[in-house]
Amino acid sequence: MASIDLDLRAATWRKSSYSNGDGGNCLEVADGHPGIVPVRDSKRPEGPALVIAASAWTPFIEAVKAS
Repeated sequence: MASIDLDLRAATWRKSSYSNGDGGNCLEVADGHPGIVPVRDSKRPEGPALVIAASAWTPFIEAVKAS
């Protein structure tokens, strides 16, 4: 697995529209990064981000919706 150096300090993060706003278990994603989708835990915004290939993101979301 390759390691990339990505500065996400200025990234604009967004939560799902299904998030209830109560600080529950939410993921945030940062848009505007061609080819990748950075994902982080909304409860730990200072923590690490998982970087997912954009080509894997859509199938992941479709699988989550189907479950």
